[in-house]
Amino acid sequence: MKKIGILLLLMAILTACSNSASGNKEFPNENIEIVAPASPGGGWDLTARSIQQGLKDNNLVDSNINVMNKPGGGGEVGWKYLESKDAHYLAVNSSLLLTNNLLGQSQLTHKQFTPIATLATEWISIAVPVDSEFKSAEEVMKKLKEDPKSLKIGVGPALGNNDHLSFVQAFSEYGGDPSQLDFLVYEGGGDVVTALLGNHVDVITTALSEVKDQHLAGKLKILAVSSEERIEELEDVPTWQEQGVDMVFPHWRGIMGPPDMTEEEIAYWDEKIGKLVKTEEWQKVLKNNDWDDFYKNSSETKSFLEEQEKQYKELVNNSGLVN
Repeated sequence: MKKIGILLLLMAILTACSNSASGNKEFPNENIEIVAPASPGGGWDLTARSIQQGLKDNNLVDSNINVMNKPGGGGEVGWKYLESKDAHYLAVNSSLLLTNNLLGQSQLTHKQFTPIATLATEWISIAVPVDSEFKSAEEVMKKLKEDPKSLKIGVGPALGNNDHLSFVQAFSEYGGDPSQLDFLVYEGGGDVVTALLGNHVDVITTALSEVKDQHLAGKLKILAVSSEERIEELEDVPTWQEQGVDMVFPHWRGIMGPPDMTEEEIAYWDEKIGKLVKTEEWQKVLKNNDWDDFYKNSSETKSFLEEQEKQYKELVNNSGLVN
């Protein structure tokens, strides 16, 4: 009996050790929460809910998945919330994670989080009234280089966002000084388009989705897109590169985890998100929202964020927003 007792004790110890060593294999063992660092509606919220739906509908994750809206501070509130959580929590991000810090509006940086994936991109356009004298983006750049104050440029909702900085890069690449440009700031993309249609501004820089339908209806003219290739359904609109401006500018969205995630946890999300972006449901999300696939896994996203930080630092300096 004594030998049997010792044997049972050894088996219990070995089982406990085995369970401890394989603890990461049981991840996730709690509900999953995807943080949308904004109010319901809009790009961050749509991205979070599309990830939630895609993971559930394709049975990629067994745990319950909830979306938590944490608006405020241009993402700051939601990302700060994520910072103290574990790998059951993820948050949608974008370039604002970089520019908020570079503009002195936040102490958070991408290095405080664990990159999981870059998911999709919108492209950015410039547009003019349908009866504008300008027939190309190159003509706009030429006019502004001759006199940076000669045109009113509409942008929203703030200087330092992608719509603004993409124009900054285009003008810099063309040889101009973007700090001299005359930007008029509006509440959002819809207000920017309204200002253009009302001839309150001469040109606008905004997400392609804001002006696509108006262009197709002949109510305004898109002169350039920031993509590498021409966009489906907008084959008449050239890229910046086709007009002598060496620029591709994505308006990307991604997803990240809290600090100090284990390699096993990162690998888990790499596998799940990697499968998600190949699903038919995700492809419909991209098509319905005029987004392009821009998937990068965790290691690729880490490198991408480092490259983006360098680029945005230069753009913010060129913009004249910081001294």
